[in-house]
Formats: sequence, structure tokens, C-alpha cells
Amino acid sequence: MFGKGNRLYSIFKGKCPVCHEGKVFTYNNVFNPSKFDKMEERCDKCGHKYEIETGFFYGAMYVAYALTVAISVATYVITYLIYPETPYWVYIINILVALIVMAPITFRGGRMIWINFFNSYDPEAVKKFEEKKK
Repeated sequence: MFGKGNRLYSIFKGKCPVCHEGKVFTYNNVFNPSKFDKMEERCDKCGHKYEIETGFFYGAMYVAYALTVAISVATYVITYLIYPETPYWVYIINILVALIVMAPITFRGGRMIWINFFNSYDPEAVKKFEEKKK
């Protein structure tokens, strides 16, 4: 289900949407505040350029927004199920903590989902790139 050739593989593994081999983000550590947003310019395996045009990743902000809404709703529901008689400020604090902790994940997730909207898997991409380099 999550094997190579599936968009979910690319999204969850942080791999190139075209070849599913090269990495998109320079550093694997999501929770390093100074490095979580660093991306490679091109895939080192197939040569695919990640930022198709200037400002391409502005659309990823909408995807990240949808992810933060989903996280907020999930946090609200979980808080309600655990503490049904709690004051409103507990909900606000729980949601803020969850969003701050999950910010790097929503950033990367938004970009990976967005880039996979516009690119599809090509099993021959690496071979074509190797032939072109010769």
C-alpha cells in the first residue's frame, strides 16, 4: 500500500515525487528549528527540480493550513473525550501546544502533499537521467 509508486510513499518518506528515491529535504531531523525547512533544489537521483516555478510553494500554505485545522479539531475532540467538564482555556492551551509542536510536520507535510499534486511517479526517471548525463 505504501510502496514505491504510491504518492503516500513519497509524502510520508519525504522522497522525490518523480523517482521516489532522492530526498526532498536536506536534513532528516524534523524538529531542528534551524534546519527543518531546508530543501534540496533538485533530486540527486533523477534531476527533477522541486520548485517548478518561482512561488510554487505558496500553494503549500493552503495544504498546511488544512493540516493545522485537522490537528486543531483532533486536539479539541481528544481533550473533550478525556476531560469533558473542562474550561475553555484548557482547550485553547492544548490546541496551541499541539500546533506549535506539530508546526515543522505541517510545514513539510504541506510541501510534500503540494509537490505530489503536480508530479507523478515515473519508474524510468533515474534511468533517463543517467542516460542524459552521459
